[in-house]
Amino acid sequence: MSGLMEEFPGKVKSENVDATTPEAAKAIKELGFKNHGLVIRAQNGKVLWKEPDHQVKIEDVRAALRKRLGG
Repeated sequence: MSGLMEEFPGKVKSENVDATTPEAAKAIKELGFKNHGLVIRAQNGKVLWKEPDHQVKIEDVRAALRKRLGG
């Protein structure tokens, strides 16, 4: 997913989170994920889009980003 920063230069920040930490486990539960997933957040942290577990498709992520970035 870090390649998205290159596809959307200056508009997207990518971060991988260790899902085994207590903080991440809490966030995973709050997001409704079983064990992991992908989240698109606004700069203020608000969840704009999410996809749980192994259901993430890069095409869906790109479409969600384009929709929210206006391009």
